Amino acid sequence: MSTCFWVATRKGLFRYERHAGGWRTAGPAFLGEPVSMVLPTADGQVYAALALGHFGVKVHRSDDGGANWTEVAAPSYPAKPEDPDDPHPWDLQLIWCLEAGAADGEVWAGTIPGGLFHSTDGGASWELRRSLWERPERKQWMGGGYDQPGIHSIMLDPRHPALLRLGVSVGGVWRSDDGGAGWRLSAAGMKALYCPPERMLDENKQDVHRVVQCPGAPDHLWASHHCGTYHSGDGGASWTEVTTVRPTTFGFAVAVHPTDGRTAWLAPLHSDAQRVPVDGRVVVSRTRDGGESFEVLGEGLPQDGAYDLVYRHGLEVDETGETLVMGSTTGGLWVSEDGGGRWATVSEHLPPVYAVRFGG
Repeated sequence: MSTCFWVATRKGLFRYERHAGGWRTAGPAFLGEPVSMVLPTADGQVYAALALGHFGVKVHRSDDGGANWTEVAAPSYPAKPEDPDDPHPWDLQLIWCLEAGAADGEVWAGTIPGGLFHSTDGGASWELRRSLWERPERKQWMGGGYDQPGIHSIMLDPRHPALLRLGVSVGGVWRSDDGGAGWRLSAAGMKALYCPPERMLDENKQDVHRVVQCPGAPDHLWASHHCGTYHSGDGGASWTEVTTVRPTTFGFAVAVHPTDGRTAWLAPLHSDAQRVPVDGRVVVSRTRDGGESFEVLGEGLPQDGAYDLVYRHGLEVDETGETLVMGSTTGGLWVSEDGGGRWATVSEHLPPVYAVRFGG
């Protein structure tokens, strides 16, 4: 059972601990500063990525549960060569995703404008995976939620540490079988309705909002997509559109059960044009049968005049599959202890929430 989770927000990083009376904050770090991502690791480290605008992107690491922080290196791009076919900048704008590798001190970072970085020394240094960055398809990627493309999802297969999968907005799903030395697209079956008919099935044009993998059944993956929701039961070799999500199939956040790949949760929104909950009701949609059916769960969540948006990293489930945490852009923070059936309000007044993570 999880005893701690982290909330990265536009104005600081907050740590919450489980107490007899519920969840309570242990105090903020980086108060007033935008924290784009947080990563607690199994070896006891916690990483925080800050997006400081004019002052650039910074990375900090804590070895004592957030009591103290040390600035480490930030990923860095090489100088951009003359290339009229490359429309994207070669400078770090945001760390959008952090994931731990198989070894102690190993960390992967997904960034805007679409670079994948790897560290083997706890963030003291970073290496750009040029094998992905130099692929010709990368020059065709487009911005989705931001002006530039970005890697927002990194999944390492627990059975094979060298097997990586990435979600790119806008650039589809990518797979590497050799630790990032080689890459291939893995978005077959997804459909980009915003493209001309002849390009709708182009795997490199898919705007995936978030991709998650079931740790205990790694062949099961779920993806929220600009044009719907998708599930794969074959490790991403093919994707099937899930049309049964209620009240809508549009949204950003998705979480998958740690051992049951057929159980997943989504935070649906009205539509691309109206990125708010349907009828002002915040709900979570849950499937337990691989998407054949969904339950709409709203007990304990705001059900009247609520217009919270849950970002792609704003929903997470713990290692038991029973405790979930969800945070919104209007500062709402909720926890469910029964798989999403009932929710309790932890806070109503946080800064806009970028990411939630269990651990540490």
